[in-house]
Amino acid sequence: MRHQRAGKKLGRDSAHRKALYANLTGSLIEHGRIKTTVTKAKAVKPIAEQMITLGRRGDLHARRQATAFLRSRDVVHHLFSEIAPRFKDRPGGYTRIVKIGPRAGDAAEMAYLELVDGEVQAGPARAAAAPAARAAAAPADTAEAAEEPAAVEEPVDETATAPEGEPEVVSEPVAEAEPAGDEPVEPEAAGEEAAGDEPAESDPPA
Repeated sequence: MRHQRAGKKLGRDSAHRKALYANLTGSLIEHGRIKTTVTKAKAVKPIAEQMITLGRRGDLHARRQATAFLRSRDVVHHLFSEIAPRFKDRPGGYTRIVKIGPRAGDAAEMAYLELVDGEVQAGPARAAAAPAARAAAAPADTAEAAEEPAAVEEPVDETATAPEGEPEVVSEPVAEAEPAGDEPVEPEAAGEEAAGDEPAESDPPA
């Protein structure tokens, strides 16, 4: 019975398979992304995450364990000094597999195995930060909602003052009595002319 025989053989013996996993994991740590088959990517993914977990521990024993598997001090140094600090606040899930379709030669399913960039807060901290974020977003929404009615009320006030001004303008036509003032002026001038003409006409009889 095949107890404790989990994992893919990949058509290789144990030594060849272990060397393959070490080389692929080292390349992933060094370059940040590798292109391989989906089967190999699924087999290397948990091993690479175990190496990053050792890097997060950072003690001497973890460094020796990583060196024993990766077989390269340069890769281990890069892992502990640059890769592990990027994931200090991320509790797992350091890599991802992105499928890119079949290979041209033998139609094998290909994929990118790459490191996940960015830091993610732990569950409890994220849950505690969520209400604060909502509270911070709520005042902004209410402020915007308060500003919108204010902008709408301004034209309403202008239209409200306009009807009040209209009756005032209608009451002003009293000033239009000026034409009535002009009318008496014309008769006065006409009267003066008439008064001046009458003596002229009365002079000949004298």
